[in-house]
Amino acid sequence: MSVPEVIPIVHEPGYRTDTIGRFRGGQFFASVTYAVPEGAVNREGGGCFAVLHRFDDAGRHLDSRIEAVPGEVPGVANAAAELLGEWLAALPEREFGDIAVAPFALHVDGCLFGLVVERHGEDATEDDWAELYPDNLGFHAPWDGEYDT
Repeated sequence: MSVPEVIPIVHEPGYRTDTIGRFRGGQFFASVTYAVPEGAVNREGGGCFAVLHRFDDAGRHLDSRIEAVPGEVPGVANAAAELLGEWLAALPEREFGDIAVAPFALHVDGCLFGLVVERHGEDATEDDWAELYPDNLGFHAPWDGEYDT
């Protein structure tokens, strides 16, 4: 089954899709994640990022706010979560819940961020997967919003 134009993502409180939903103006996917520049050796140059992707009501990517958060583990994740909390609080009429968004990709600090269409099946003759980078959430048929890690 080919990749749909918009990919559903189920909101799971307390898990990896805890901070997704809708706001006045569209949809959002927010996370604290670690990313490593493409081609890096031994995860060199990687870091912790606060990420907020915004989409219109139809699921088209509008913009992304992505900021590397300096510091050492484990405190850096807490700092990134605090920053992300400020960004989320600023979204008007924010409600957490399921979303459906179109694939997109962008690079920040040499790291890939986005929902990227791929071909994963051994005998796949068409794209059959969408991977959220750098969060490593994989979406596939039956395209019900559930993900694999």
